[in-house]
Amino acid sequence: MLRRTLHASMAALLWFAASAAFAQDTSKTQGKDQSKKPAKKSGKKSPPPVDNSQEPDKVLYERAMADMKRGRQEIARLSLQTLINTYPDSEYLAKSKLAIADSFYREGGSANWAQAVSSYKDFQVFFPFLPEAPYAQMQIGMVYYREMEKPDRDRSKARAAEDALQTFLQKYPNDPLAPKAEQRLREVQEVIAEGDFRIASFYYIRGAYKASGSRLIALTNRYPLYSRADRALWMLGTIFEKSERKDIAAVNYARIVREYPLSDYVEMSKKKLVAMNLPVPQPDAMALARMQQERNANHRGPGMMHKATGILHSGPNVQMAATVGKPNLEPESASEGDILKPGGQSG
Repeated sequence: MLRRTLHASMAALLWFAASAAFAQDTSKTQGKDQSKKPAKKSGKKSPPPVDNSQEPDKVLYERAMADMKRGRQEIARLSLQTLINTYPDSEYLAKSKLAIADSFYREGGSANWAQAVSSYKDFQVFFPFLPEAPYAQMQIGMVYYREMEKPDRDRSKARAAEDALQTFLQKYPNDPLAPKAEQRLREVQEVIAEGDFRIASFYYIRGAYKASGSRLIALTNRYPLYSRADRALWMLGTIFEKSERKDIAAVNYARIVREYPLSDYVEMSKKKLVAMNLPVPQPDAMALARMQQERNANHRGPGMMHKATGILHSGPNVQMAATVGKPNLEPESASEGDILKPGGQSG
């Protein structure tokens, strides 16, 4: 009987100990689970991250634009080229091609400018009817404009700029960029005319009147807005007088009076006409208004055209270029110098 009672007591103690251990383990497990739960944040919930996977071409384009703004042109071109190669049907395709050209233009230097011209021309071939097509043509002209040399040096870039800007104004005369293109063309033509005038003056001083006259004729007919066109006409009048062609000399003197009424050569030209018993023409009203407007214009600003474009390059001075009047939009034609006779040259 005593043994049975001891067994019952031992069983009760074991059950109680097991129950206590189970309760303790359960409490620990619940504590661990609660500690794993994230703490609640106070305030507004942060927005979920933006998923750009739906428009990867847009992401590439915007990244490239950001790099271009920071001056990382080459990195920008890598993103743009990736966009073009990977997404040929993207709505950003045209913009990317134009941006590549712009990146070369901004980077500067002969090699990059050559790439810019090629890229702008490619854009025109693939997208001739987009609103950005006039801009691409203007930029071609601006590349050559920035590469212009002084009048007494190589003028191939100046002539290329003239051709590109003339093309722009012929194709897009009503574009918002047209006024800027006109002014740049006036400046380019001032540089070209100045170069021709210097060569003509060189021959004039040495008495090689035919060589001088042929250049002066082309200059005065092609670039009437040139700042020294009146002097060129006066030199022509002198040359034709020496060539015993007073009739043609009178035409040049009359042009000075009529087309350059505020010129310092007007009074001398009038005297020449009177001495030839020829009528003195009245000044052209539009020419007078143009010259008055030019005199009121500020030609004392920065003369180096590269100050306006922000590049370090010893380029031509365009300070004296006209600011009013229509520049010549026609391509260069053959010289009319053959009307001068060989007798006009001095030995």
